[in-house]
Order: sequence, then structure tokens, then C-alpha cells
Amino acid sequence: MATVLITGANRGLGLGLAQTYLDDGWKVIAVCRKPSDELHALAKNSPLKCFFLDLTDDDELEQLAEDLAGQPLDVLINNAGRMAKTGSSQGGESVQGFGHFDRSLWHRVFDINLFTPMKMAELFAPHLAASENGRLVTISSMLGSMELNARGGLYAYRASKAGVNAITKSMAFDLAEKGITAIALHPGWVRTDMGGKGADLTIEASVTGMKTVIDGLDSGDSGKFLSYDGSEMPW
Repeated sequence: MATVLITGANRGLGLGLAQTYLDDGWKVIAVCRKPSDELHALAKNSPLKCFFLDLTDDDELEQLAEDLAGQPLDVLINNAGRMAKTGSSQGGESVQGFGHFDRSLWHRVFDINLFTPMKMAELFAPHLAASENGRLVTISSMLGSMELNARGGLYAYRASKAGVNAITKSMAFDLAEKGITAIALHPGWVRTDMGGKGADLTIEASVTGMKTVIDGLDSGDSGKFLSYDGSEMPW
């Protein structure tokens, strides 16, 4: 049975991905900070294994890798992430704008959006290498594309996702000899808590597209920045 590990699997895109992979007969390892009723419901009568931990705590991540020692992973999806929001929506947006730099907030954004995917990649490279087609997928965003930035703002989130793209490109070279394909993946603008109600896509449409892309990956795709619809994103 093919196996996927998904971070941030308790809600939004992560939960949708878990459901989609379960529906396709995969074993799903769901990793998140705290459970949700929806995740518990998925775990009933399905090959879903849940781990609850702080994804920004390296000791806990190292323990997770140890707990899963000997478990080959066909796909690792670094999905967990956050916007730079504190308090109200209006206040959340303002702290990302020019003139509102908040070092501690930026650190929290980078901690989960960039540092955790980097650590996960290092810890789980052996698990992915044990698969015949190990695929390392980190959820990025079109907001991390410098070419597509036509309005400014959203500094912390944009910078963290541009960083994701940078580390993915390097991993494509460093993990090639292990047979691991590494990509950054834009999920589209999705109607989640992060994307908002005015977004273009449903969770189902996004995760269905992303799984199709992931299923079709091979070594020639490594280092690419792809969209949920299979198109290549500009850096």
C-alpha cells in the first residue's frame, strides 16, 4: 500500500488531501498540532495514522522520524503553514505591509512555512529514498513568485514562500542521487480559512488537481514550481 505523510492535516487543504488519498486507497500519516473532529472522523475504519505534535519543535520532529523508522514514504507533503495575521483581519493585513515590520511575527511565519519543511526534508529523506518513487512536495504559493508580484505587500508570507521555492530548487540537486523528486506546488487560491470565502477554488478542486500532479511526477520534474493544474509557475 502506497503511503503519504501530510503535515497540517487537521483542516483545510491538509484535511482535503488526507481524504483524497484515503479515497484512492493510500495509507495516510496525518501530522498536526491538534486534532479536529473532521480528522477523527476520517480515522474511523480507514488506514489513517495520526500524530499530534508541535511542528516547530525539532525535538518532536526528530521523535516522529524515529517513530516512523523503517516506514517507506512514497510522498511527503509539507502543507502546514500560516499567514502573518494577529487579531482582526484588518490588523493581520497591516502587519505585513511596509512600515509594519514585526520581527517576532515574521519569525513565527518563517518557522512553520520555511524552517519546518526544511527540517522535515532532512529527517524524512531516508524514508522517501526507501520508496521506488519518493516525492517531496512543499506547498508554496503564487505569492512567492517574484515575477507575479504586481502589487507589493504581504511581505512575510511572500518571503517565506519565495524561500520555499529556493530550498526546493536546491533539494532537487542534493536529493537526486537518492532518487527523490522535490517540487514546490501552488494549490491555487482556495476557499479555506487562509484563502477566504472569496477565493476561486473549492478545497476538493484544489486537492484533486494537486494529487493528479503529484501522481504524475518523475525525476524530470524535480526542482520545478508547479500549479495544481499542472502548469509551471514563474519564479
